Amino acid sequence: MSLDETRVKPHERLAEVLADDLSAVNALIRERMASKHAPRIPEVTAHLVEAGGKRLRPILTLAAARLCGYEGADHVKLAATVEFIHTATLLHDDVVDESAKRRGRPTANLLWDNKSSVLVGDYLFARAFQLMTEPGNLRVLHILSNAAATIAEGEVLQLTAAQDLSTTEEIYLQVVRGKTAALFSAATEVGGVIAGRSAEEVQALFDYGDALGIAFQIVDDLLDYWGSDATGKNIGDDFRERKLTLPLIKAYAAADDTEKAFWKRVIEKGDQQDGDLEHALELLNKHGALEATRQEALAWAAKAKAAMETLPKGELRDLLIGVNDYVVERVN
Repeated sequence: MSLDETRVKPHERLAEVLADDLSAVNALIRERMASKHAPRIPEVTAHLVEAGGKRLRPILTLAAARLCGYEGADHVKLAATVEFIHTATLLHDDVVDESAKRRGRPTANLLWDNKSSVLVGDYLFARAFQLMTEPGNLRVLHILSNAAATIAEGEVLQLTAAQDLSTTEEIYLQVVRGKTAALFSAATEVGGVIAGRSAEEVQALFDYGDALGIAFQIVDDLLDYWGSDATGKNIGDDFRERKLTLPLIKAYAAADDTEKAFWKRVIEKGDQQDGDLEHALELLNKHGALEATRQEALAWAAKAKAAMETLPKGELRDLLIGVNDYVVERVN
């Protein structure tokens, strides 16, 4: 086993440092996902919530609050809110994408049905809104409710942009901000707000979460073509599902007429044949699309790191910077 394999990852170290807070979040999640009248709800939610996810988003809320000197208990409710929103979107995404696996396990829509997944996702959104009101902080409510709306908007935008080769990098960034970065930035921003920190520090936490979320998604999209055990995906999954991610957008923008005809056949028309993935990889490399995508991920990671400079020094800040570095290590 290599040294890298034995090293404690930054988000795992954060979970250790915040163990008591995280335990309280997990207890609250189990309590609030219960239902006296609909046993299907805890069955479905437990399948996903307890499937071994990293809890990265709620950890970001806990870390941001503690970094800012918060000593109360409301950050636990906000962290649980963030996780409920995230879990609800996963349930809905798997229905929209007709997914069969999530985190290496069968999806809820496969084990139960689409109706159960959608309705339980709605239930979790409702629970999230109940939780976010309990601290009695209107600004926190504004941030998290806006994030929920942005996520939904991003999902619809992704749906309309799917398989549309006229999709630009600007639209891609809008989708990424909606589907991923909006919840990252809300998770970190509310930690500073609940701690009563200055506008400058709260903005820095937002900027960190926003840039981290964008880098996170770009790396995930890049690794679909580069490959990594960390994603749990096979090389070319996005290609086979005809997802228009940043590497493909860059390759199409640089393509000649013959190459554009290829992309239209495999992405817009869905007429994929043996050898098409290999040819797609050749075109991505020919036009430097993978390397250009890697550089964008690194640039967003640099923005996230720079945002932390105004925040209190210490182990939590170092670990949050470490989470950011870890996200892009996989493509270095």
